[in-house]
Amino acid sequence: MMIIGFDVEGSPVLTVSGAGPTPSEVQVVGPRARSRAEVTTGDGGWTARVPLHASRWGGASLPLPGGSYDLVIDGVRMQGDGGQATEMPAPFHGSTLRASWDGALLRIGPPVDPALASGEGSRALEQRSAAHRGPLENAVFFESFYGRSASDNPLAIDRELARVAPAVTRYWSVVDLSVAVPEGAIAVVDGSPEWWRARGAARLLVVNDWLRRRFVRKPGQVVLQTWHGTPLKRLALHRPGFDPRRALAVFRESRRWDILLAQNPYSARVLRAAYAFRRKPVWVEGYPRTDELHTGDREGVRASLGIDAGEQVLLYAPTWRDDRQTIVDFLDLPALAEATGAVVLVRGHSRTLAPGTDERAARVIDVTSYPDPAALQLASDALITDYSSVMFDYSVTGRPMYFFVPDLEHYRGELRGFYFDLADSAPGPVLRTQEELVRAITSGDPGDPERYARWRARFNSRDDGRAAERVVARILDQGLVSRD
Repeated sequence: MMIIGFDVEGSPVLTVSGAGPTPSEVQVVGPRARSRAEVTTGDGGWTARVPLHASRWGGASLPLPGGSYDLVIDGVRMQGDGGQATEMPAPFHGSTLRASWDGALLRIGPPVDPALASGEGSRALEQRSAAHRGPLENAVFFESFYGRSASDNPLAIDRELARVAPAVTRYWSVVDLSVAVPEGAIAVVDGSPEWWRARGAARLLVVNDWLRRRFVRKPGQVVLQTWHGTPLKRLALHRPGFDPRRALAVFRESRRWDILLAQNPYSARVLRAAYAFRRKPVWVEGYPRTDELHTGDREGVRASLGIDAGEQVLLYAPTWRDDRQTIVDFLDLPALAEATGAVVLVRGHSRTLAPGTDERAARVIDVTSYPDPAALQLASDALITDYSSVMFDYSVTGRPMYFFVPDLEHYRGELRGFYFDLADSAPGPVLRTQEELVRAITSGDPGDPERYARWRARFNSRDDGRAAERVVARILDQGLVSRD
């Protein structure tokens, strides 16, 4: 008989007790995180205490990300049936997470009351928020990739705002408390009463994607839409095929924005047209998220990833596909690492974070859950991508870029379409097979340097390491929040 329960000693713990030989390893294993137990032996058997929190990437110990986890004892997944019968504990609901054991899986979720997460409960909070008319706070509500991370342009703006205006309150929208937020910021869990209150009370909202749930602007509130990349692939109203429901959603969404941030004049034109963003300002200031490529600690990031200073590092960062949930599997990553002698960092798109599972292989490190994509670019020696907007950021470094596009015709002709011909403009080799890719990397073929220079002149003229400084200066000069 094995007994499973929940306990709290500072932070939640899964307790597992059994008779017989003491196992050497007990852990819970999820798609993107795991936690190992401390196992003790007593007169009546053994007990393992598995913390439901972990330190990832050298950061603070935080609750495990929401999702399903296997209980694994000495390499064997426990399923709670047959000879592994368990007593079923009551679900645990604490201040940092919710947890339950169903006999086969440990399930972890955000610390939001299930009654409030239901349709009726969520609508009640939404209506309360819409009706509230209290004074606005001298605060900023940040959200990046729907709360999956504290990253991207909002993170860079947060850092600069904290430096020059520390009196401003900074709220960060997060899907759960596994998401690390900047020092001094306040994490508010999506859908919680605190989340609704903070979003409705902040004078300024800084986001990089659509505003989720029903957003009712309060008098005096301003929304700064930083977006999340210069577009190659067609967006919004420009996507293939006319869908009146999509068009209506685009019009409604863009009318929520007061200011749009663009990396360069090209993206300013495209984003304004794709989102019908008219008669409102577009700030062409470069992308704050690229500042770190000028000022970041390259060796420090490598050390946090366990990479030696002399290693060659390839960053593989493909975009997502409209016809699949997980990262594309066109590359054999272990074979790529072996053929090139490099360490391969694989970074899936934010949309593949929840449905995907970490790649685990020799000299391959899955960094999809790494909180800061710019740091990964800084740590690498070359980029492999396809149609991702990372290409427009990585060119700030001047390092080689390889475009691995085995599905070019399908993606360009059926899934999304392009704003310009990638093959004619790419600042690096455009490759169709893994053999071509390996040959280009090992031969040191960086592509045409003149084409790379034209690319940087077109897309990176404002990415000078001071974009966040300029954006925050405009925020303060226009009184969107106050220094004091």
